[in-house]
Amino acid sequence: MQCSWKAVLLLALASIAIQYTAIRTFTAKSFHTCPGLAEAGLAERLCEEGPTFAYNTSRKTHILILATTRSGSSFVGQLFNQHLDVFYLFEPLYHVQNTLIPRFTQGKSPADRRVMLGASRDLLRSLYDCDLYFLENYIKPPPVNHTTDRIFRRGASRVLCSRPVCDPPGSSELVLEEGDCVRKCGLLNLTVAAEACRERSHVAIKTVRVPEVNDLRALVEDPRLNLKVIQLVRDPRGILASRSETFRDTYRLWRLWYGTGRKPYNLDVTQLTTVCEDFSNSVSTGLMRPPWLKGKYMLVRYEDLARNPMKKTEEIYGFLGIPLDGHVARWIQNNTRGDPTLGKHKYGTVRNSAATAEKWRFRLSYDIVAFAQNACQRVLAQLGYKMATSEEELKNPSISLVEERDFRPFS
Repeated sequence: MQCSWKAVLLLALASIAIQYTAIRTFTAKSFHTCPGLAEAGLAERLCEEGPTFAYNTSRKTHILILATTRSGSSFVGQLFNQHLDVFYLFEPLYHVQNTLIPRFTQGKSPADRRVMLGASRDLLRSLYDCDLYFLENYIKPPPVNHTTDRIFRRGASRVLCSRPVCDPPGSSELVLEEGDCVRKCGLLNLTVAAEACRERSHVAIKTVRVPEVNDLRALVEDPRLNLKVIQLVRDPRGILASRSETFRDTYRLWRLWYGTGRKPYNLDVTQLTTVCEDFSNSVSTGLMRPPWLKGKYMLVRYEDLARNPMKKTEEIYGFLGIPLDGHVARWIQNNTRGDPTLGKHKYGTVRNSAATAEKWRFRLSYDIVAFAQNACQRVLAQLGYKMATSEEELKNPSISLVEERDFRPFS
């Protein structure tokens, strides 16, 4: 009888052990060779796979600002960078682009695009998990002992420029400005930075290197993440004017057209039409409200944010379910009514935001605007941007070229 009782006890203990092992196996992250790295011919690295992943039990909010260059994305990024409980990274996908593009032999082929997007998704997933070591695959020269001075625009991240990540000798400043950060902080220790990431409740990343929200579907549906996408759009006419002013050499022919009144025969119109096509495709997906985007997607027009920065910021934070930090509110007050001449950096954020949103109307000739309106008429209609029908209408600031639209979050 005693032997029988012991046998039952042993069987029960064995059963518990088997169940525990099964649970651990189910919730453990499985790994495989990252397709983006392998296809690009880089050193192999383990990364997370799909079918047996662990669910995000911490419910850390992962925020992605999906934008294009000169659309106001640096400004929107600061709305999260100033929050004390957010770990913010400025354009980490720059490193993917900078590493992979020289390896591509076919230009911008569909195959190259797939490799780039696959590598970008792998990196984003790792960064949202605060695995900053994964970024080392794309940093040149490679970090030594997980330290580097080659992080793109490190100074645009408040956390990377403050203690304990940055502790410059003799400095009493809690947070350094961007230029001072790069000069005074020295090498970035990715181990310390990762710990700072884990200590915060939310992670926000800005990128202008993902064309459409459809490209993010695998991340949006990944239960390991709690990803929410803020898609920032801007009037393409305003983007064209801003790029022509900022990237003067690349957009030289557009400036030549403005200066001479004659359209150059070799004008690269894709510098405009690519923006419009990407916006249109992405916005079409968002406005169709597919089930996989429910509670995950918010469309924000830069013009609405520029006219009512506090109101729109409150709406964004409401969508995310994150309390608005007082530091964010003060930053908005200090950076939306200022003199833009104080911010000389091309990615600066000090400006009179409402006036900045309308500046393009005085930087483009009517011929260029009419050309842009014809090339981008679909997305202009989708986003509620009005056509200027004459030079007089274009230059009259009392006539609004932005329709009143309420793009509510998909919740």
